[in-house]
Amino acid sequence: MTIQANGFALTGALRAYTEQRLATALGWARTHMRKLVVSLSDINGPRGGVDKRCKIQVRLGSRDVIVEDTGADLYAAIDRAAGRADRALVRQVERTRDFPRERMPAQHDNMGTAALTQPPPPPSRNVPDA
Repeated sequence: MTIQANGFALTGALRAYTEQRLATALGWARTHMRKLVVSLSDINGPRGGVDKRCKIQVRLGSRDVIVEDTGADLYAAIDRAAGRADRALVRQVERTRDFPRERMPAQHDNMGTAALTQPPPPPSRNVPDA
């Protein structure tokens, strides 16, 4: 995990909080992640305002998941971004599990063309008229 700070000095307490919060939120995805980069920034600098940003970038194989949150409190922005990153990673991992990489072989008829298979007809019901 790489933590970067832009526009302010990264304190030990902020680094520890960020590491702990992301380990809690994304620890389950450790085996899927290849890279985790967290960028913390103060957009407006000394002018203040709603300008503390937490950007989380996770590399999953060939895909990147990027989540960003901005707020007046950096700790709250880290919390929200970690939660959103967790949900985004769940979606990405589920997508890779839902679609098998191999195709099912086509069934061929005796002429070498793919045969269209139709489901069997529903069973007939012989119900006497009342």
